[in-house]
Amino acid sequence: MHPALIYAPGHRLSLTELSAARLDGHVVEVGEAYMPADTVEGADARASSVAHLLSAGSALCGPSAAWIHGAGDRPPVRHHLRRCGAKGPRPRPGDRVIVHEPGFADADVLDLDGVPVGTREATAIELALAAHRDAESEHWLKGLLLVSPGLASRTAEVISARGRVPGKRHAMLLLGELAAQEVVTR
Repeated sequence: MHPALIYAPGHRLSLTELSAARLDGHVVEVGEAYMPADTVEGADARASSVAHLLSAGSALCGPSAAWIHGAGDRPPVRHHLRRCGAKGPRPRPGDRVIVHEPGFADADVLDLDGVPVGTREATAIELALAAHRDAESEHWLKGLLLVSPGLASRTAEVISARGRVPGKRHAMLLLGELAAQEVVTR
């Protein structure tokens, strides 16, 4: 999405002006920003709306990446970042940002109009392995699998091929249930 179509509060227009435009029906909220009401909210618009939270060399991951890929209507309360590659600067955590380790492999990062985001597959793997300790991850995983047919079984195959990984047993059970539900509902 062209940057001219994303209005972040305080840049070209104040939050007050954007709120008035939203009330008048000229713009709609998307993530941390606004966009014209007659444009389509896709993954590129969602990514562009939170691009200002990224630090150099980082990518959106986990619940944030799931939201960008269409897993829910509202973004997560705190956005999740991961370093791109094994080396480079570590993203800075903040009030609205959670930083995860280790970094992404290059193949696991998708560029959406200049905003690095974890791929659907990498995001599903991350969320499945975190679901045993975090209910939010399970929620976002279920949403991501709803909009990505076949992703549950592909994710289960990748995780099962890995060695010992924290959360693997719970992830395999969860993905098995979700893959079975996908078959029943299709």
